[in-house]
Amino acid sequence: MTAILLSMVLAFIFLPLADGIVLGLVLAYIARPLYLKLHRHKRLGALIATLVIVMPIVLILGSGIFEIVRFIGWIFDNQDVFINSLFDFVKSIDVPPEYNEQIRQAIWDMSTSLLPFLGGFDFISYAMTIVMFALNLVISVLVCYFLLADGHKVYNNIMAFMPVDNRPWVTEYIQHLDLILKGVFIGNAYAALFVSVASLIVFYIFGFSHILALATLIFIASVIPLFAGYMVLIALAVLRYFQIGLEAAVIFFVVSSIVIYLPPEFILRPYLASMHSRVHPMLIMLSFLGGAFVGGIAGFFMAPIILASLIAAYRVHMRTPVYGEKKKTKLPGLK
Repeated sequence: MTAILLSMVLAFIFLPLADGIVLGLVLAYIARPLYLKLHRHKRLGALIATLVIVMPIVLILGSGIFEIVRFIGWIFDNQDVFINSLFDFVKSIDVPPEYNEQIRQAIWDMSTSLLPFLGGFDFISYAMTIVMFALNLVISVLVCYFLLADGHKVYNNIMAFMPVDNRPWVTEYIQHLDLILKGVFIGNAYAALFVSVASLIVFYIFGFSHILALATLIFIASVIPLFAGYMVLIALAVLRYFQIGLEAAVIFFVVSSIVIYLPPEFILRPYLASMHSRVHPMLIMLSFLGGAFVGGIAGFFMAPIILASLIAAYRVHMRTPVYGEKKKTKLPGLK
């Protein structure tokens, strides 16, 4: 009873920091391949892995989300200017008359219903959200570092508490879970990190505004299976077509595709080829999206981990061989 009560108290205390804790866990897993190459110097290796792999991800995500939130705040404070700019944009792209009035009416309906509703949120709660997000980013980096530096101690302590008879299937379960999480997080995250950094350069050269926000959208789209950063590039190419013309849109799309997506195919593809979760990408995509709707940032990353845990448990129960290894244990009842 005391243990349950203590667990509830700890959960209540750490719940506001759940985003940072879960994100730190995921970042530690993503940085682990580099850390393992430097494991002889645990503290130094954890620091290098955090700086090289984790900090770029945190900076891109943090800066991009801050810019998106700041832009949304500007819309709330300048609703008339924003609506007039939308009307001017529709007028500039020469929409056919039969659709022009419908688009203008949709914009007007949004200005009279959605924007005032969203703008009515309390400023104090809005500011607290920003502060908590920044705090969770800092916590995620710290959690990542300490998990890399001391994670082996946590693992050894857990295994020490396990009964000797249960250790083989626990080890097998961890192998399955590791395989799934490699495919879900590490492979996608490394490719997404590369394309988002490359997109910063491309967007700056082509003169786009809010490049950090756009790079963040590309990172998020590249992490989720069945999505792709191409969705963002296509939208930007269409926008460039309306603003400048067909030739500028085609040049942007071709150059951005070559610079952003060809290097991962030739450089990262051999490394990522060994990271297959053997889980249908539709399940992973739904877990990402559903987790985000239910639990925000923490849910976005925690839902795939829960999915991987359930699938790993099922595979251990069914005695599925770990990919790339010969299974020595026979199924019960087989000779």
